[in-house]
Amino acid sequence: MASLLGGCDNSPHEDGAAASNTLYTAFSERSPRHLDPTASYYNNETPFTYSIYEPLYGYHYLKRPYELVPKAAEAVVAPRYLGAKGEVLPEDAPGEQVVESVYDIRIRPGVRYQPHPAFVPRYQHLDAQSLGERRSPWDFEEQGSRELVAEDFVYALKRHATTRITAPVFGVFSEYVIGLKAYGELIRQQDKVLRAGLDPASPDKPFLDFRRWPLEGVSAPEKYLLRIRLHGKYPQWKYWMAMTFLAPVPWEADAFYNQPGMAARGLSLDRWPVGTGPYMMVESVQDRRHVLKRNPNYHPDTYPCEGTPEDRTSGMLDDCGKSVPFIDSVVFKIEKEAVPLKAKFRQGYLDVPEVERPDYGVAFAVEKDDSPEVAREFEERGIRLPRFVDLSSHYLGFNMSDPVVGQGSTPAQQASNRALRQAIAIAIDWEEYLRIFPKAAGEPAMGPLPAGLFGSHNGTPEGLNPITHRLKNAPSHPNNPNDLIERRPIEDAQALMVQAGYPEGRDPHTGKPLVLNYDYSAQPSPERKAEFDWMIRQFAKLGIQLDIRATDNNQFQDKVRRGQHQIFVSGWLADYPDAENFLFLLYGPNGKTASDGENTANYANPAFDKLYQQLKLLDDGPAKQAVIDQMVALVREDAPWVWGTFPYASSAFHAWVKNGKPAIMIRDMLRYYRLDTVDRVTKQRAWNQPVLWPLLPLAVCVAVLVGLGRRAWRQRERAVALRRGSAADRAADAMKEGA
Repeated sequence: MASLLGGCDNSPHEDGAAASNTLYTAFSERSPRHLDPTASYYNNETPFTYSIYEPLYGYHYLKRPYELVPKAAEAVVAPRYLGAKGEVLPEDAPGEQVVESVYDIRIRPGVRYQPHPAFVPRYQHLDAQSLGERRSPWDFEEQGSRELVAEDFVYALKRHATTRITAPVFGVFSEYVIGLKAYGELIRQQDKVLRAGLDPASPDKPFLDFRRWPLEGVSAPEKYLLRIRLHGKYPQWKYWMAMTFLAPVPWEADAFYNQPGMAARGLSLDRWPVGTGPYMMVESVQDRRHVLKRNPNYHPDTYPCEGTPEDRTSGMLDDCGKSVPFIDSVVFKIEKEAVPLKAKFRQGYLDVPEVERPDYGVAFAVEKDDSPEVAREFEERGIRLPRFVDLSSHYLGFNMSDPVVGQGSTPAQQASNRALRQAIAIAIDWEEYLRIFPKAAGEPAMGPLPAGLFGSHNGTPEGLNPITHRLKNAPSHPNNPNDLIERRPIEDAQALMVQAGYPEGRDPHTGKPLVLNYDYSAQPSPERKAEFDWMIRQFAKLGIQLDIRATDNNQFQDKVRRGQHQIFVSGWLADYPDAENFLFLLYGPNGKTASDGENTANYANPAFDKLYQQLKLLDDGPAKQAVIDQMVALVREDAPWVWGTFPYASSAFHAWVKNGKPAIMIRDMLRYYRLDTVDRVTKQRAWNQPVLWPLLPLAVCVAVLVGLGRRAWRQRERAVALRRGSAADRAADAMKEGA
């Protein structure tokens, strides 16, 4: 019985895991494919890259709106502006006068890289044979380190010109960093020279040492001074310096991983990063398990002492000034299915479902609303589901190249098509959508800019979209400003349909209903069908028939690139907290069909594009606000999008996980989490008690079987004895007869 009870522990972790200072979480997709900071651009890679690397800047963990703070840099710096003759211009000089922006960034001294064999000189001269069976950096007997210097950032920026790996932002960087475009041509030629005569199919490639070729726009005048020179004025550059694209890369690591035999053994920056951040990768089993451990060389760092008023009342400031990171290890395990992942979280075996996913809180909140038992369980267990409106959007768009819903080729057609788009924008009731589909939790959008961005008025009466909404009679001091706003009545949309030439949704010449195509990239499911049915009803309010054309993502993307889509749904997660990062989605030269940009609507308005060029040169202030207001007014009138929703960022945390605050922009959250392991041990044990009553009938069955077995054995023994006795009697009788 003791052995049976010993097997009742259903923990998926090793013995003693709950008591260790280790955070357990999951990942549901494949393992991250690119942990090299030059290549990494996917959401599921960020828990690793932002914990291992340190860019120049980061974001304050608690403050909202988001505020840049120094990380590897000593301070967030303002650029120097130079004119046509090299003269220094004032900070408020018009952007058109700025020929060059110069960023002089002081690097924090005393910062050291994590332990790694790349910093051991004897490991810089290996061949495939001497590499032996080593499969990870931790298979090397000796580990080294060195101090971070400005040249490491120079090397990192140069690497964006590489031909060896994917460099997704080289196009953006080469537009601004002086000399980077020409540097890319130089590197391509030099790489051809290096690879001449070598087997192109071989995974081993000669070391492309970027130290050999200077880059005009990036230099290190001093050991701890990084200088970056940009064409013109580009205020958004400061946000790029908060991404791991500008994390330092030591040349030693690049050289180490380019040695023969490394690639064949999975030894690369893509899998084994080398950084100065709070954690380092110590275990990597592809598509199964990854482990981060505290970097023993991490520099002094502390938990923030400022935040929002809600942070103070919720205890988010209790660790003010304490050293971080708090947690020793973070274990990521694959969980391909949502049901077991959620079950393990509710059992307490996952501290956070998935670190980088800002939607689990909403999913669990829906389960709570649907079930009083689940709600009681979450309440009793102290599971927290914080949520905030964050910098993301979800919208329905029109292909402005389409003859029916698009821009139109004549003034009359432009006016009628615009009226059609505006009518649809009124008819689609996003407030109802949020009520019916609680998993899509968020706030209705009045335009392209979510609240929390400079320039946005969303969620206030000042931010009302007059095309789709109006003010209503309400108390002068409502509890919620949105109580002053209501969607325009469907009669307004029907009047616009008359202007569009489709009274009651029909062509007056043919009498046939207007049929529009809704192109959607999704796998069929009951939930999707419910959303499709809802969308069909919205168009039916205007007499329009909506044809759902659902395809897989590859087919959808191909259709969009060829401009053969009509109406579509899309969304955006901000790269950085600036209005430009949302408004560029409607910038004409970024058209998807013409230039494969992010403007999937193919919207092109010369007035908007001219204002966008002004916006890119402006710092936050009244002038920028005025430009943003003009741009938003233009797109509301043109209605290339049906302004949908701004989704919540929401996560799920157990009570023993302290300092959890969901956010889209914050990627280095692991260093701020803290565990109460005593609480975790207690609750895991209480929530996962072995269920013993099934053992009682099992024991009875075993006893019955044993009893029956013994009885059968005894009967068999008795029968054998009787047979032996009979045989002996017959033998005796035979002997007597013979005698």
